[in-house]
Amino acid sequence: MVDQKKFALFLATPDSEFVKKAYGGYHNVFVETFGDEGEHWDSFRVVEGEFPDEKDLEKYDGFVISGSSHDSFQNDPWILKLCEIVKKLDEMKKKVLGICFGHQIIARVRGGTVGRARKGPELKLGKITIVKDAITPGSYFGDEIPDSIDIIKLHQDEVLVLPEGAKVLAYSDKYEVEMFSIEDHLFCIQGHPEYNKEILFEIVDRVLRLGYIKQEMADAAKASMEGKGADRKLLETICKNFLKGRVPAN
Repeated sequence: MVDQKKFALFLATPDSEFVKKAYGGYHNVFVETFGDEGEHWDSFRVVEGEFPDEKDLEKYDGFVISGSSHDSFQNDPWILKLCEIVKKLDEMKKKVLGICFGHQIIARVRGGTVGRARKGPELKLGKITIVKDAITPGSYFGDEIPDSIDIIKLHQDEVLVLPEGAKVLAYSDKYEVEMFSIEDHLFCIQGHPEYNKEILFEIVDRVLRLGYIKQEMADAAKASMEGKGADRKLLETICKNFLKGRVPAN
């Protein structure tokens, strides 16, 4: 019998009322995007101080760190604890997929610099350009490496200085580091592969209502998805191949 693969999701954001009602929580959003039948996924609400015991880290095949409205460069106790755990996972060479806040946390742990985005926040469907020379054909990207990928973006911070040994895999007109990897076990994406149009639009409406953004930015965010969508299937495949150590068939 093949051992059941186990994954852990570090949730750095609470469930919104919309996500609870529509999907039953972010756990389900992530598992639907990155999970496969027969796998076991545990969630830890790290934003609320819930972490696995260090002795249990070994039993997981891979880890995913979610986005967050918190700043990755702050020193809240739970953020420092998350950094400690990521450092341990890095030493263990465990596969870790970092998304948005998670992408920045991994850069921070490995000695990079994260901070406020120099060209301002982003809230839209955006295009990122793939650095094809940095990607080995037949790796988790497959043999057909795309020139660019459309992905939902929602962030106000960025990786300012890459850690030593990191490879930039994608950039955009506003940000130098949209995607990077370190060795074979750390893969980081500034955008949100797990988000769909409904999740984005609900967040736009919510942050507009709370006064965090102006109407103009909300309108532009929604206009960015008119008649098009993110390359979710491609992003899902790349992330799954990375997490599960799969090399796609020709």
